[in-house]
Amino acid sequence: MPAGELNGRVIAIGGAGLAGLAAARALERRGAAVVVIEARDRVGGRVWTLRRGFAARQHAEAGADLIEEEQQHVHDLAAELGLKTVRILRNGFGFYGPDARGRRTVDRFGRAFRQIAESLAPLIREFKLAEQRSDSGVGQWLARTSVADWLDSIAASSQLRARVRAFRGFFLADPEDLALLPLVEQFAEWGSPGGDRMFRVADGNDRLATRTARRLRGKIVLNTVVRAVSVRDDGVRVAVEENGRRSEIRAAFFVCAMPAATARDVQFTPALPDPQAEAIRSLRYGCATRLLLQFERRFWRAPFKPSAFGTDLPTGAVWDGNEQQRGPAMLTFLAGGRASAELQEILAREGDAGVARRVRWLGNPARILASRTVVWESDPWATGGYAYFDPSFDPYLRPWLARPFTRIVFAGEHTSVKWQGYMNGALESGIRAAAEIAALARG
Repeated sequence: MPAGELNGRVIAIGGAGLAGLAAARALERRGAAVVVIEARDRVGGRVWTLRRGFAARQHAEAGADLIEEEQQHVHDLAAELGLKTVRILRNGFGFYGPDARGRRTVDRFGRAFRQIAESLAPLIREFKLAEQRSDSGVGQWLARTSVADWLDSIAASSQLRARVRAFRGFFLADPEDLALLPLVEQFAEWGSPGGDRMFRVADGNDRLATRTARRLRGKIVLNTVVRAVSVRDDGVRVAVEENGRRSEIRAAFFVCAMPAATARDVQFTPALPDPQAEAIRSLRYGCATRLLLQFERRFWRAPFKPSAFGTDLPTGAVWDGNEQQRGPAMLTFLAGGRASAELQEILAREGDAGVARRVRWLGNPARILASRTVVWESDPWATGGYAYFDPSFDPYLRPWLARPFTRIVFAGEHTSVKWQGYMNGALESGIRAAAEIAALARG
């Protein structure tokens, strides 16, 4: 990267999540002056560590939590910021659900999901013959078929259906709402999720965002909403609103690092190409309720017992949420897809104790000390946990989510191909956006 190649250029960035902050950091290294515009009163976006309300001054992740070993951009950033990452969930993942006789049991993740891989094997072979291209005939069919329709077509057993439904804790979408393509892509490229070693930033994942923000030389404007972006021959005009007052920021380029769900409310002039506008308009975000229950002790810990579980239950996926901290114990629940509303109903009807009763299969629950609930679909600046692809999303449109348009480039986890839905994808997309602006500036 040529140092100083963007000297004198002002770059406006919409969104102070990891994608926007990564873009700002990379652009400053190229000599640009950045202005980051964020609608919230904090940086980090969906990377959010809760630090109040828990006993013993503990903290827990309300948003992005688990870092996989291969997610190098996250590990590199943590090291550069002087942050310590710790290995977690050493006992791996398990599945709690019905066995072949319908009895609920705990099984190892790999063994439980081997059944899914075996059932998908013919489709995986076809997809690999098509070079795993989503725009191939095979990819098109997979993209237009729901997971539920595929299960019906193979007359899947109730056991297989339960194990597939557990993936709503991963994709944030139920089999009825998820396209078959992402499921086949996952098994074709990686196999079952949860197989890698997992990590977490010891002092909270939000330090990735807050330390990055503190080290920027440019300005971060909080509580400010991007309303319109107008492209001119000499640059862009970004119309913003703060507390009902409108103003304008002038820049050479604009990085749109907001979720598609909020980017679709921005007025672009000239209008985005029809396929790009349609891609942004039609992308869905998964419902996700994160419940954090702090207990006096780790009643779920036992030798050789998994540390995290996928389930088909309304309580969703569950794992140890603070094993790197001393003192009380934390259980993290992630109810994705339709389970999000189901978990909220349990909490409204029975409270935290009702949820604790539903995880007695983990052990006899200890006394609850504190709890916090975050409903991501109720967040106006996220509208969900992260993006997913339903059968109505045309796979031909996916590249348009990341395609530059005149002086506008796009970033965010939803624009990543390999790491969509992950912090790593957000970081990678921000770095890529900076490189694209440098290339556009040369032209």
